[in-house]
Amino acid sequence: MSEDGFFEKVYKIARKIPYGRVTSYGAIAKYLGAAKSARMVGWAMNASHLDDTIPAHRVVNRNGILTGKHHFDGINLMQQLLENEGVEVIDAKISNFEAVFWNPKD
Repeated sequence: MSEDGFFEKVYKIARKIPYGRVTSYGAIAKYLGAAKSARMVGWAMNASHLDDTIPAHRVVNRNGILTGKHHFDGINLMQQLLENEGVEVIDAKISNFEAVFWNPKD
């Protein structure tokens, strides 16, 4: 599978993440049958910032930490976008991660 094809599959899943919910790079990778490709999912999210239809702010690491925050314009934009959706973030970590986690396989 080409990188472009993989990225498009990632974007298709990311667009399905419900408002006010988050998922992880690894959950997307696992859903796509590429469990060890969480880092590639991260690369896809980093490359998606010119497409407003991809809610990259809803994809975090497996512990609920906003590891991609430095790829957003502004210091706290990723956190602000999540908080605007009602997701509580404390010290760059989602405080109620298990409650707002969305698994693509569900």
